[in-house]
Amino acid sequence: MKNVFKPATLGAGLAATALTSTTAAFAQDAGTDVNVVPIYSEECITEQQVVAAQKAWGAGIVKIGEVYSAGGDYEAAASDHINTHYAYDLSLVLFKPTLAAVDQFRASFDGALSYFIGGNPSYPEDNGFAIKPWSKVRWQNAGIVNNNCNMAVAMGNYFFTPAAGGDETKVEYTIAYIKDAEGDLRILVHQSSLPYAPS
Repeated sequence: MKNVFKPATLGAGLAATALTSTTAAFAQDAGTDVNVVPIYSEECITEQQVVAAQKAWGAGIVKIGEVYSAGGDYEAAASDHINTHYAYDLSLVLFKPTLAAVDQFRASFDGALSYFIGGNPSYPEDNGFAIKPWSKVRWQNAGIVNNNCNMAVAMGNYFFTPAAGGDETKVEYTIAYIKDAEGDLRILVHQSSLPYAPS
């Protein structure tokens, strides 16, 4: 790994510069064409901000399904969701959605959009996770690490309630957040998987 840094020993500005350099190195190594924008914020990310971002993400997933069910422009709703909650315009984003088995990693906006709404022939396995639809997303954090100041990482379970009724679906997640220039939290890493089920 190139440009390794220790956030605890750097000021906020230097840590942000190092984070940007590291992201650029990963993008280059992965062969991904990414415009890396410096990420900097004077204020550290708080746990309350992470919890608020999680609730907003869940509400966005529910909204996409509601727009779909009402016959509205659900592609626009999903695009707005991705632009609001993910950092594809700022950096390489590492997104491994729950129900992806062939193309597991979605480093592009189009890959994320396909996962949420389906319909992209480049990702034939996608059925549109967000248009199932869901009526509720409930979060249960196992913990939130925010001692880096420029990044916060949350891990735990989230539970999706089907709009048609029935039991919640329990899913495990690890999500890393950064702040954009406006101070809003954006997702840089999102790994999601179903719990281990012994045969």
